[in-house]
Amino acid sequence: MQLNALRYFVMVATTGSFAATAKHFKVPPSSVSRFISGLEQEIGQQLFYRNTRSVRLTEIGEKYYVQIRDVLDTLDFANEQVAGKGSGVRGLVRINTAVALGRLHISRIVNKLQEIYPDLSVELILTDTFIDPVQEGVDIAIRIGSLPDSALIARKVCDQQYVLCASPEYLERYGVPDSPEDLKKHLCLVYKGLLGTQRWYFRQEHHDKPIVLEPQGTLTSNNADVLVAAALEGRGIVLFPTWIFEHDSFKNRKLVPLLPEWIGTVDPHSIGIHLVSPENRIRSQKVRAVLDFILKEIGTPPYWDNILEFGK
Repeated sequence: MQLNALRYFVMVATTGSFAATAKHFKVPPSSVSRFISGLEQEIGQQLFYRNTRSVRLTEIGEKYYVQIRDVLDTLDFANEQVAGKGSGVRGLVRINTAVALGRLHISRIVNKLQEIYPDLSVELILTDTFIDPVQEGVDIAIRIGSLPDSALIARKVCDQQYVLCASPEYLERYGVPDSPEDLKKHLCLVYKGLLGTQRWYFRQEHHDKPIVLEPQGTLTSNNADVLVAAALEGRGIVLFPTWIFEHDSFKNRKLVPLLPEWIGTVDPHSIGIHLVSPENRIRSQKVRAVLDFILKEIGTPPYWDNILEFGK
């Protein structure tokens, strides 16, 4: 069994493409196909379903992928240790994050990352479902919220900052709220997730006891994009983390921050964003390089908090 065949197999399973795998390894697509066919013949099992539109793993292929992926990770780490720091950043890194955060920010960071490290492949997994990085073979998970006790190694990115806002059209029609209590008279755009309808918490100082509101309105959704779009259309007032919003929405005054003297959140406690990795993966040079790059790109404080400057 050739090592190249295993590497091609894992990359095809990750990308769903023979062509992308060939491009990554700088070989003809026919070579990738030949190696995969040889691997299937050697183990006596079909690993992929193939048609003109897609390539996907068979049930046997999925089980084989999990096992081989871990074997190759161990081998790559051993090679890194022998080659030392001069070996460069190459190979595959798997990153998991929430859908909205990944779409709005992490995807852009990954694109820039691959410009700097052209030999690096990234599998970016966007899901709002909690996953176990160890069982799923994820190198870096970007977690929003409190972290349960675990063997994962965490690096804090930031505490989330929230912004309460509405469009100028809405404020012209319904007026500007003067206090959190005033929001009871307004149309609020309400997020309802797996834990139910979000409450809104307001403080003037971080140590204050919060004023707790049950926001009311004519639109509730489990999708933040829907609620932000409704706010832009003048449908109501929304409270979300700064990273949810497009920078130009505040720069061009499509949205106006409200109650700037109050600290608004959707949780009684501070909600942080962390990068977490299994202990065995953070020892890898490529994983550490990616972690450092993500942290540097986001910055301290995170660049998306800049929208708060437009409300001053």
